[in-house]
Amino acid sequence: MARLPQDIILKPVVTERSVDLLEQNKYTFRVAKNANKFEIKSAVESLFKVDVEKVHTMNVRGRTKRMGRSEGKTASWKKAIITLKGDKTIEFFDSLH
Repeated sequence: MARLPQDIILKPVVTERSVDLLEQNKYTFRVAKNANKFEIKSAVESLFKVDVEKVHTMNVRGRTKRMGRSEGKTASWKKAIITLKGDKTIEFFDSLH
């Protein structure tokens, strides 16, 4: 059963580094942990109506956090950096740079 693009692309990642990458036409998203590069590419193309050139993925390990004496861990997640073809842009990110 094919998944919906909304189930694959969870949310954009807005950090200093990801905003700097916008100048190189690269966009950063938090994606489903079990999504592969082909699914991510088709999801971005269908959601934002753009042409994707490259998809780089990485697994981000959860960090250990402390609250007083107790210690916990944040959840691990997957990040995708999408490179677009040509001079196309994603409107959501236009106001960031």
